[in-house]
Amino acid sequence: MKRIAITLLFICALAFAHAQSKINLPLKHELDSMYVLDQKYRELLSVKLDSNKVDSLTKIYGVSKENLTDHIWKLQTLADSSNVKRVEEIVKQYGYPGKALVGEPANEAVFYVIQHSTVIDKYLPLIEKAANKKQLPFHLYAMMKDRSLMYNKKEQIWGTQAKGMNVVNKETGKTKWAFFIWPITDAANVNKRRKEAGFPQTVEENAKRMGLTYKVYTIDQALKGQID
Repeated sequence: MKRIAITLLFICALAFAHAQSKINLPLKHELDSMYVLDQKYRELLSVKLDSNKVDSLTKIYGVSKENLTDHIWKLQTLADSSNVKRVEEIVKQYGYPGKALVGEPANEAVFYVIQHSTVIDKYLPLIEKAANKKQLPFHLYAMMKDRSLMYNKKEQIWGTQAKGMNVVNKETGKTKWAFFIWPITDAANVNKRRKEAGFPQTVEENAKRMGLTYKVYTIDQALKGQID
């Protein structure tokens, strides 16, 4: 029994080593760095910075407090542009660099770069194919599909996307900024679809995570800015 156990361990070790040898390590490391760059400035913009952090950043970047947010976004835009250019080269050479080629979580890097770009529709079929082949989590494809639908002024499917826009208050006539979950097709069954796609939260919980209260709007209401 002891000899059998040792043999099994040896076989498992060989299988693991073989799997590791198939990973493109240089590409994996490049994608890991690319993901860090994709998130670098977004992380600063996604949290409320305390005054000490703000003061520190204004000194680092040499800008005023009033211009700090715009400056950080400019830096992120430059990073995104560089990332997209390189991603298109990678995709042209390898196809989608999925789990089999670069392992996890590096297999998500190209997704995030495209998700934050203007070329979503161009690469959405590639992302869908990677997700169906389990080279990428399906819920990430769902996020990109929802974003594509929203950008094309259509109802989303899984309720992953929120949008901000200026709307006019009917009673006062004043304009205000409203942030809301973009309209969802067959909203009554959205949480069933979310569960099937692998999302851990309901649409209501996801909205709360973004600081919103989920409300059902029609696509016509959204397009006309009839958001309360």
